[in-house]
Amino acid sequence: LGSNTRRRAKSKMASRAANSVVRRLAHRNIDWSSPLFKGDPELAAAVSNFRGWAANAGAMAEKYKAAPAPVDFSKAKSAVRDQSLVDGLEALYKNNKPPAETYEWSAEARADKAAQIEDAKGRLAFTQEMIEDTEKELAFMKKNRLNREMSVGDMKEIYPDIAEEVEDEIERREWFKDTLSK
Repeated sequence: LGSNTRRRAKSKMASRAANSVVRRLAHRNIDWSSPLFKGDPELAAAVSNFRGWAANAGAMAEKYKAAPAPVDFSKAKSAVRDQSLVDGLEALYKNNKPPAETYEWSAEARADKAAQIEDAKGRLAFTQEMIEDTEKELAFMKKNRLNREMSVGDMKEIYPDIAEEVEDEIERREWFKDTLSK
């Protein structure tokens, strides 16, 4: 019965933690069907696992939010022949008050998570920069789309890197390398 009390204390702590996570996520309006979550199979699996964990945490929080019903020792006394055994268990149950177990987040683990968060922020900033650059490049390409009215001089002016590459290939007499199969 002592382990039952410890189990209740653990489940209370777990349900509090799960409840707070679910509460924090509940106010966010996350579109789980977004292509962002489906692009990478590994990410899709992680998102699916997280959603399952969050749903399970919410269900457990509801299940364990109320204290369990006290043990009915009178029913056990009527079913068990040895009354002293039930009396001993009842005394143990009433007198045993184990301390609640608390989890201490070590400084090393905290520093590791902080480093992971900073790394993720750095990758996010880099990705945002790449998105902005790509959008600018796409806008430039749409604005300067090649067409039949465009001259070679216009094309060289708009795309100097391509013009330089073409001139180098002509000088090295490799103008045919992209047109003929080897």
